[in-house]
Amino acid sequence: MKKACRPVNGREISAGLQRDFERDIGKHITEKCVPYNDWRNGHKEVERLQELIDQYDNIVFFGGAGVSTESGIPDFRSQDGLYNQKYDYPPETILSHTFFMGHPEEFYRFYQDKMLCDTAKPNAAHLKLAELEEAGKLKAVITQNIDNLHQMAGSKHVLELHGSVYRNYCMRCGKSYDFKYMKAAEGVPRCSCGGIIKPDVVLYEEGLDNQTIQDSVRAISEAQVLIIGGTSLAVYPAAGLIDYFRGDALVVINKSSTPRDRNADLLIKEPIGQVFSQIKVR
Repeated sequence: MKKACRPVNGREISAGLQRDFERDIGKHITEKCVPYNDWRNGHKEVERLQELIDQYDNIVFFGGAGVSTESGIPDFRSQDGLYNQKYDYPPETILSHTFFMGHPEEFYRFYQDKMLCDTAKPNAAHLKLAELEEAGKLKAVITQNIDNLHQMAGSKHVLELHGSVYRNYCMRCGKSYDFKYMKAAEGVPRCSCGGIIKPDVVLYEEGLDNQTIQDSVRAISEAQVLIIGGTSLAVYPAAGLIDYFRGDALVVINKSSTPRDRNADLLIKEPIGQVFSQIKVR
């Protein structure tokens, strides 16, 4: 039996009236019937986000894996994430400093298979954030991701808390190597001097870069609006940086719940790309 929608005052309407209604509100929801109240509430939340972006000129974005999953890059903690895939060792063990030093062959077998994605492209969230920066609205992107998608989208002031797979260096002589070299390498990548090449990413048991932390703290503490997006805020010390925010509005955009939901001035539980695709830069 075909499901009917209830967009007006709780009344069910016919398919014909539903099409008219969808046309009037400029939304196409023909594959799934969406209760009007749900659509209206979500739309109001995006409208409020638009108001904040229009009002303020010192906005900072703090993002995580959920920003990149819409570009096809797997996260760690979702049902289909890396933590739920089967390997000889759990990913948190493989991606540790101890494991890298003791078992570089196993490390790079996993790393090259799962961490070096050269087909992903920036999605609507990456692109809109770059637009907001160019317009002078967004002052910094602070990301826990290592995929370089913010830079590909055009963002200039990106603070990478966990490093980047696009930077690599020889542990013996310090020579730099690019993403393409690491992607094409067989086995353990080695420098011309014979040293092992290490990705410039923060592995478990390693500390964050002090300068990046200082720059992030400064950006967050000076921000008028902090937008947290696509992160469960479960990874520390990165998630603890949120405590430095003293601005006017805290926005959380994440499909699942986060520890900061109760403190948010605006909470949007929708896909982040879908949300930012509705934002206008003006």
